Amino acid sequence: MKIRLIRSATILVEYAGKKFIIDPYFAAKHTMPSYTGKSPNPLVDLPCDSSQVIKGIDMAIISHLHSDHFDSTAQKLLPRNLSILCQPRDEPEIKAQGFQNVVPIIEQITWENIEIIRTECQHGSGEVLKEMGTASGFVFKNENEPTVYWTGDTVWCKVVDNTIFQVKPSIVITHSCGAVWGDNIPIVMNAEQTVKVCLAAPASTIIATHMESLDHATISRGCLRKYAEANGIGAEQLLIPSDGETYHFGNDRFLR
Repeated sequence: MKIRLIRSATILVEYAGKKFIIDPYFAAKHTMPSYTGKSPNPLVDLPCDSSQVIKGIDMAIISHLHSDHFDSTAQKLLPRNLSILCQPRDEPEIKAQGFQNVVPIIEQITWENIEIIRTECQHGSGEVLKEMGTASGFVFKNENEPTVYWTGDTVWCKVVDNTIFQVKPSIVITHSCGAVWGDNIPIVMNAEQTVKVCLAAPASTIIATHMESLDHATISRGCLRKYAEANGIGAEQLLIPSDGETYHFGNDRFLR
């Protein structure tokens, strides 16, 4: 299998003979509003042309409809007959955009030969959680591939801990930029919480994404690496990809 970080939370996955994109966010640099007043978003350009990113994809997964996870540029670019998998609450809005093959995942489905399990997220806390709304993560399983848990937009919480314990994924993909909302309330994992994932899943490879792309982030790649190493988590377990970087896995083993 291959996992390629495009930018922010946008990931291109090749898994069990299929190619799919997660949370396509294709806006050009500085063409979207700021979240904090610091800078227009996104902070960086895509590492490649968006039309090349989606070339040959079989499906797209949308975790929730925040603009940095499914923006208007991606909505215009994706073919209207592409399979779109999503959480149930987002089905009507995605269909309203003209997509003809929208598949809501209540709990679990088998798409082609891939078992896909939807997991809950805690996208903040208190009043901020209400404002953020429902987001989802997903687990991917196939008998010939490593089991992957993509946490989605969530802070460290019991659901994440329980999913790791029950699923025992070989690969965990986190959103680790420490983004905040409102009165500096965390809405995704920061460095400390990413290390908690590493400690909860010592036999897993952790891939930290959703970094250095948005102006409400508080943790850089360098800060995460420094904090992880200070807490005994090395580069052999915690991967922190650059935009455009691809990882290859075979037989549950990281190859490159």
